Amino acid sequence: MTPEAPFAWPVRVYWEDTDAGGVVYHASYLRFMERARSEWLRAQGIDQMAFKQATGLAFLVRAMEIDFLRAALLDDELSVTVEVKERRAASILFTQTIRRASDGSQLITAQVRVACVDIQRMRPVQIPAEMIPGLAPNK
Repeated sequence: MTPEAPFAWPVRVYWEDTDAGGVVYHASYLRFMERARSEWLRAQGIDQMAFKQATGLAFLVRAMEIDFLRAALLDDELSVTVEVKERRAASILFTQTIRRASDGSQLITAQVRVACVDIQRMRPVQIPAEMIPGLAPNK
């Protein structure tokens, strides 16, 4: 049995993502990874706005570690991956990568921990068990 491939989301680099030299600005990578995580949730059948309205909960980034290996450039097509590395009661740790689609070169590796938070109290809470079927907390 082969392991499931990571979720991947395509991104194109536009002028707004770059500095004056056409090199992707470091903060743009955060947006690319955020979009991929949001699309991963959508692929799991989770509408984040409906989830927030129904439960008062949302996922917020708690911690992030990024290695900038190579630069992406204007007009590059990128592939941003999302993989669950660890699931705790109130958080999920993702491994994310960004690769250049044309040659597969790895540009970014990141570890991103998101916490499930009660928006009113701004406190972490347990992720509802039924939210992501098959994604039980690690023991």
